[in-house]
Formats: sequence, C-alpha cells, structure tokens
Amino acid sequence: MGRLVRAISEDGGVMCCAVDMTDVVSEAERIHKTSAVVTAALGRLLTAASMMGTSFKGERDSVTLRLSGDGPAGVVTAVADCYGNVKGYAQNPVVEIPLNAFGKLDVAGAVGRSGTLTVSKDLGMREPYIGQTPIVSGEIAEDMTHYYAVSEQTPTVCSLGVLVNPDLTVRAAGGFLVQLLPGADEGCIDRLEENIRRMDAVSSSIRDGKTPEDLAFLALYGFMPQILEHSHVCYSCACSRERMERALISLGRGELFQMAEEQPITELCCQFCGKKELFTPEELRNLAEK
Repeated sequence: MGRLVRAISEDGGVMCCAVDMTDVVSEAERIHKTSAVVTAALGRLLTAASMMGTSFKGERDSVTLRLSGDGPAGVVTAVADCYGNVKGYAQNPVVEIPLNAFGKLDVAGAVGRSGTLTVSKDLGMREPYIGQTPIVSGEIAEDMTHYYAVSEQTPTVCSLGVLVNPDLTVRAAGGFLVQLLPGADEGCIDRLEENIRRMDAVSSSIRDGKTPEDLAFLALYGFMPQILEHSHVCYSCACSRERMERALISLGRGELFQMAEEQPITELCCQFCGKKELFTPEELRNLAEK
C-alpha cells in the first residue's frame, strides 16, 4: 500500500502533494508482467494520476491520463479516484530498448517523444472535462508540468520516478507535485526552484528511506509547511462480472447472437487487473434479450 501526503505553505500560497508508490507500482508490475522500461513508464503515469485524483472533492470523481505517443509501448493509461487509488495498463507491456544516454531506462524512447497527453476528468457532470496537450519529452513529469501550464494555467513542478531491480521487481517509486495557488507571491518561484534543484531524484530519495512527508518538507523548505492530509493509496480495480455483462450488452443484439453462434466460449479479460470471465453461448443469448 502506498502513502500520500498533502501539504501547504504557511501563507497558503503553495501546495505540495507527495507519494510513495513503491507497493502500488509493484502490484502493477505483478499484474501486467511489464518489462523494466514499461514498468517505469506506467509507474510514473500511475503516480501522476494518483496525485491529481486526490485534488478532487466528489467521492465518485475520477481522472484518466492517457499517453498516446509514437513509441513501442503504445498507449499508456492510468485511472485514479478521488482517494488516489489507481489502476492502469500499457498497450504493449513488454518493450526492450537500449538504456538512454545517461545509462538509465529510456522511458521517453518507450513512450515516444511526440503524440498527445489526454486528461479526462469525470466530476459528476453530464460530460467529462477533457484536456489535451502535446507530449513535450515523453519523460511524463515534464509532460504533466506542461499540461498544467497550458490547460489549467497553474504553475506546477512535477517530479516522478521509478527504480526497477535487475529481476524486474520495483525497488522504489513515487513523486511529488508542487503548485502555486491563486494569490501566491511571485517571488516564491525562485525559492521553490532552488529547493527542488537541491533535492535528489525522487526515486533515489524513496529508495534511501525518505517518506512523503520528507519530500514535501524538502520541496517547501522555508515556507513553513503544514500537513493537510495523510492517506494510503493502492492499486484498485472495481471490475466485476456484472460490468462485463453490461459491456457485452452494449455491443448490441446482433453482435451477441453472432458471437454465440461462432464461439463455444467467450472470454473477457479486464485490461486493468487481468481478471477473466467466461460466457457460454446461452448466456450471450440471454444478455442479447435484455
């Protein structure tokens, strides 16, 4: 289970969300059997979605982040609820490419350096809010920062990181998000930038034992931060046989009858958690009549 904190500066001008996602990303790797670089890409996007989700107020609010780049990983998707619980998947979970010029996992090479980041917020309205910005680096943190600046006009610094062991298990994962709130003193930007320059890479910090509270206090050093919230987050999928039945019904009567005639057993598999459900021809016909 991951740990997340939200903190605010004493003057109310700067907010920081920080999270240790090691256990959560480990569960994603276990479910999807991702290669190292895809684990890093998916883990970063899951972390970003978790932090964004906790900014929502409604219990049924959720956000979906979708990176559609030109890299071999294909589309990478992460979904978070208002508590920061997440689920996600990569279109191509196994990608093998060389390390980047710094000797690290080439997340940008796997995701792609061109394409789009789509943010879909379901806030209980008739239609979801959808924002879309171009991928600027493929490293994901920079792409999130760009999204906030362009689509939400919110000055933001985002840091994300995942360390993967040689056996493909997750050593450390997490991130932090720092945002200027309305009315913030423009002069605080330089102080924030200096704080963040002094910080170690977020994945290395978590590996070395730093907590989300430590990350938040380091990012907001000199701002007299106060913790607003502590919470636990997890990898969570609410799929069920009933949901799969509704998905089948949405195909229409004709398609269901055709599937019943052509296949002795129809298998549906959840993209997020891998759960499988089997449907007989008779069950498909019954669904077609609903």
